Formats: sequence, C-alpha cells, structure tokens
Amino acid sequence: MAGISDDDVERVRALISAVPPGRVTTYGDVAAAAGLASPRIVGTILRQDGADLPWHRVLRASGAPAPHLAAEQLARLRTEGVLAVDGRVDLRGYRATSARPSS
Repeated sequence: MAGISDDDVERVRALISAVPPGRVTTYGDVAAAAGLASPRIVGTILRQDGADLPWHRVLRASGAPAPHLAAEQLARLRTEGVLAVDGRVDLRGYRATSARPSS
C-alpha cells in the first residue's frame, strides 16, 4: 500500500477490532485515533486488508453505510442490535468509544 505504512495498517486494524458488537465507529474516528491524515486512508486499508475485520461497524460520519455495501452492512449491524432509520445509524446511540480520539 503506497503511502500507507505497515504501522498505519496495524493501528487501524487494532482500532476496528476493538469496536464491540452492537457498536459502530466512523472512518473519521478511526483515522483520528490512528493519527492518519484522512478518513479515506481507513477506507483504503479496509478495502485492501480488512476482510477479517468487523468492517460493517465502520460508517460514514453521517451514520450511513458504504453505498456499495449498504444492504449487507445494515443487515450485519441489525443482527448485532444496531438499528438504522432511513438508512442511517444514530451515532449518538451506537457509537463506540474505543476508536475515538482521546481529548
């Protein structure tokens, strides 16, 4: 992965792995906690090295799933008790603290 170090990948993987069932996080939360410049880097890492991670627990900042995976992502979240309204998860109710930057 050009421009993305092995350390970046491992930090992102650890943060996403720490999100418990029934909770979600955002690409931005993970990027900030991992010290990355952009949430898009998190998406790239998930796309290239995230098949074994709970990828479905990572959402856009709006609480929306990835458009190309929306049906599967929302179905997986629903089995964990995370409900969406109009295709969005209420982050105030379901957001995990494990992948949020500390203040």
